[in-house]
Amino acid sequence: MTLVEERPANADAAQARRAMIDSQLRVSGVNDPAILSAFDTVVREDFVPADRRAVAYADRAVPLGDGTVLAPALTHGQMLTAADIAPDDKVLVIGKPGAYLAALAGKLAGSVTQAGTADDWSATGPYSLILVDGAVEAVPAGLAAALADHGRVVTGLVERGVARLAIGRKIAGELVLTNLGEADFAAFPEFAAPKKWSF
Repeated sequence: MTLVEERPANADAAQARRAMIDSQLRVSGVNDPAILSAFDTVVREDFVPADRRAVAYADRAVPLGDGTVLAPALTHGQMLTAADIAPDDKVLVIGKPGAYLAALAGKLAGSVTQAGTADDWSATGPYSLILVDGAVEAVPAGLAAALADHGRVVTGLVERGVARLAIGRKIAGELVLTNLGEADFAAFPEFAAPKKWSF
């Protein structure tokens, strides 16, 4: 994942938001009017520290200073496009930071809950959609349990060191993920694959 540390401040955040939509999202296939409207109304710079506001609309991940990063807008746009959120969806957003993705999803879905990786996801479930704001190597065991039957998951999935956008659906109690293509996700250390001994 590419990180951006410094870039000159934008004079007008609303103009920067429009530029992000036109030059990062639209040209990369994120064209759903409802999704673009969500990006236009959610103020991205409110989700980064004050000293990073100048780079909030950069086309790279923004480090947040606590070991986490705000994913590029395109990554979130690709996730929302794949999720195909309906107004009656009950959505869970997992991850730290996760708040920006939850705010975007909140413009599209009837109900959105944000949870950290250690929370009991099933407490307010089941969910029709789970968005994981990061890349997993091993799918957490509780993820399928938090989903309603035929519910879906959109996440990053790390395979052989490469992060890809993936979507899955719960059928007969099982969750199977399908890769949709490479994407710019930060890995979740909590969802790393168990270490194996090698000689």
